[in-house]
Amino acid sequence: MAIKDLFKKQPNKFLSLLVRQTEMTIQALDLLKLYFKNRNRDMAKQIAATEKEADEVRRILIEELMRTFITPFDREDIFALSREIDDIVDYVNTTVEEMEILDVRPNSYMLRMASLLHDAAVEINLSVLRLQDNHLTVASDHAQRAKSLENRVETVYREAIADLFAKAKDLKHVVEMMKIRELYRHLSNAADRGDGAANVISDIIMKMS
Repeated sequence: MAIKDLFKKQPNKFLSLLVRQTEMTIQALDLLKLYFKNRNRDMAKQIAATEKEADEVRRILIEELMRTFITPFDREDIFALSREIDDIVDYVNTTVEEMEILDVRPNSYMLRMASLLHDAAVEINLSVLRLQDNHLTVASDHAQRAKSLENRVETVYREAIADLFAKAKDLKHVVEMMKIRELYRHLSNAADRGDGAANVISDIIMKMS
């Protein structure tokens, strides 16, 4: 290690773990987009493995939180932000699990929502990175972009539900419709958690300003 590196400010372990959580979220949503384009069990297994890895990162963060007295910002905010980010990955996994169980084919609405969720996750990742760098205005900008993208997910969700109900013809169609609606809800819930993560970041920025 060079002498100049000894004087560099080391990344905070909590922010580093939060960044890692956001990276795992982007990875999960990348896989979800691929799954929606070409549904297969191997892809579903990769998503499940990513969810388990993301859970492990959160467990480490919580353990560190329990044994650390000084944190970069309120421990409640660290816990809340970690939870919201983790929930996004959980909803990605449950979406795929239920598609496999119910044998539902992906459609264009699912892919559009997954793409928007991915873009929002990228913005959340950038926002946490800027928190790490103490560039609060830039972090806030990324959080607001994430919220805008989450709102677009909800718009697509409403379009998808309207189209779904318009196509109901008989009992067989109604059963299929109920399956698909449940999957749309998982994606909508993932959007809600992304919006929640952006809100927590905004709260953190307000307290740090």
